[in-house]
Amino acid sequence: MKRPALRNGGVSHWWHQLGGPGPRRPSLPGDRDVDVCIVGAGYTGLWTAFYLKQLRPSLTVVVLEREFAGYGASGRNGGWLTAALPGSAAVLGRGPGGPSAVTCLAAHLRQQVDEVIAVCRAHGVDADIVKGGELRVATGPAQLQRLRSDWSGRAPDDADQWLDADELAARVRIAGGSGAIWSPHCARLHPAKLVRGLAALVQRQGVSVFETTPATSIAPGSVVTPYGTVRAGTVLRCTEGFTAEVPGQRRAWVPMNSSMIVTAPLPDRAWREIGWDGAEVIGDEAHVYMYAQRTADGRIAIGGRGVPYRFGSRIRGDGATAARTVDELTATLHRLWPTTRDVAVEHAWSGVLGVPRDWSATVSFDPRTRTGFAGGYVGHGVVSSALAGRTLADLATGRDTERTALPWVDRRVRQWEPEPLRWLGIRGLYAAYRLADRIEARNGRTSVVARAADVISRKP
Repeated sequence: MKRPALRNGGVSHWWHQLGGPGPRRPSLPGDRDVDVCIVGAGYTGLWTAFYLKQLRPSLTVVVLEREFAGYGASGRNGGWLTAALPGSAAVLGRGPGGPSAVTCLAAHLRQQVDEVIAVCRAHGVDADIVKGGELRVATGPAQLQRLRSDWSGRAPDDADQWLDADELAARVRIAGGSGAIWSPHCARLHPAKLVRGLAALVQRQGVSVFETTPATSIAPGSVVTPYGTVRAGTVLRCTEGFTAEVPGQRRAWVPMNSSMIVTAPLPDRAWREIGWDGAEVIGDEAHVYMYAQRTADGRIAIGGRGVPYRFGSRIRGDGATAARTVDELTATLHRLWPTTRDVAVEHAWSGVLGVPRDWSATVSFDPRTRTGFAGGYVGHGVVSSALAGRTLADLATGRDTERTALPWVDRRVRQWEPEPLRWLGIRGLYAAYRLADRIEARNGRTSVVARAADVISRKP
């Protein structure tokens, strides 16, 4: 039987599966005066709008989006509703609260997983959510060593579980799988269904969402667009992976590229061989790691870094993915689940996520200028964006809560290096990690190349 041609780009499989984003919402029709203007209609911006209206229903809130709601990472990600920290515990623990503040942030992230599920259930947002937990899997001796080291440092009351090779295989059979850590604080979801549902939800709350409306200037009190100026008492920037394209923000966060492929639906015989009936999301312990989910319609969606960064922080918006990256992800898929060799890969796409210089997220608000921003989730943005939006709403409305005291609030982060140092450093870093993975596959020991790369990049 002839396999279908690979679809490459077109934003993502998630949007293609829904028939596209649908008719565009109107552009800003002219000047407006509002209480709050949010720039960016991804998860961060939409969750911020949602919680603002929950706290103060009378607020007039406008969300401006250059393309369409969910055009960026919110409609392209791996579909992990995970409580993983958006950054390094060591970095986030440098503030006044120290390690206990990081523990508090972790607890809020776990609670936010359930909060997102509850909001979706209460408001009829169907995003294929199944809380099956997360599996961090070791597929070689070096990965197993790192995983055991992490496990040995866990708190006694941690709800995570250690799985040996047989216990892992009872959940999902992965070639070479020698052990795993299972965490209950994660759910699988359909990214585009979630962002589409959120956009519709905030509109029902009375929020105005204007698409195809780029912000040409973002300043205290106003956001300028080609179609008019929004004058607002509060201005919040929620541009995440596209922040480098905002004037004056070129070196704030780099747009790190991540790529995905998705198979055709697997036949029943393949699923009988693989298992994976619990809808767990799965990641490995490689330095250039993979992340995967079993979709609601029986596919495997798997992602990884691909081409991590483009010179000058350039962004390829259509999601087209290099053939080499497609081949690498396909090889990983076939290595982990050999039965998929007979299943077509139907779609490949890419997107960008925001990465600060210290690899850790920030939520910030200046009460003097009434401006704020959130992002830099380093690939863990589905839950983090919801908690960040909730926190921004607290800050913007002057509320003093546990969330406003979390260690990612108002952190100061130095900028990335200018080009060509930025390009050389990031591309060299990932070249070193890829080399380290190849060395580890041969000798089974954690590579000194990876350790050196961590030190050189100052990555925590």
